[in-house]
Amino acid sequence: MSIRPLNANQLKLIAMASMSVDHLISVLYPHYPTDWWIILLHIVGRLAAPIFWFFIAEGYNYTHNRRGYAFRLFFFAIVGHFAYNFAFGIPFLPFQTSVFNQTSVIWSLFWGLIALVINDRPNLKQWQKTLLILGITALSFCSDWSCIAVLAILSIGENRGNFKKQMTGMMLWVFAYAAVYALFIHPVYGVIQLFVALSIPLLKAYNGERGNWKGMKYLFYWYYPLHLIVCGIIRIALYGNIGVMIGG
Repeated sequence: MSIRPLNANQLKLIAMASMSVDHLISVLYPHYPTDWWIILLHIVGRLAAPIFWFFIAEGYNYTHNRRGYAFRLFFFAIVGHFAYNFAFGIPFLPFQTSVFNQTSVIWSLFWGLIALVINDRPNLKQWQKTLLILGITALSFCSDWSCIAVLAILSIGENRGNFKKQMTGMMLWVFAYAAVYALFIHPVYGVIQLFVALSIPLLKAYNGERGNWKGMKYLFYWYYPLHLIVCGIIRIALYGNIGVMIGG
């Protein structure tokens, strides 16, 4: 048996299943309930984001067409914006209700990729890179997982080849996110964010292989908006056109 038995496709399927559970529970049981079993299901949902962050950094390293990769993320960030906001009852025009959760996590994934590109540009001085990445954090602050997703992707990409540093950097940024979440949104749900640490053993089991099926990346891009549209239909059927989380 392989010491590292999970390939990229398998990890992405785990992330998609985890994400689906988290989003579905958010629309079935809105407004941050603290029943133990709902908390447990949201903890399961914390597996998704770090897996997606990790594979943005991996995709950046492996892709032969970074421009095409960036365009694909940007396109689905636009599609994902409308699907995400419909799912949770958030106005399509941002900042009408909050500065938090105004668009989907794909917006941050896109900017995380751009941050990796900037960080690797040899013609840019360090102060220029820092200034540009600070600008990116401002642009991505309003998305799901906020600019923390960008900074986690950057940390994972910078430390490629050193798993301990990758995960340490990621968790430091998650601690910052959890603190902000606890202070400004909900204390219990702030603590829940720290359970992204449960993804670390799964990522450690990654064997560096993509898997046999080449269509996984396209499955994720289309599955993401489609499952959110289903969540939005469920939300309206149960509660009408109201927001069910911060941002709505």
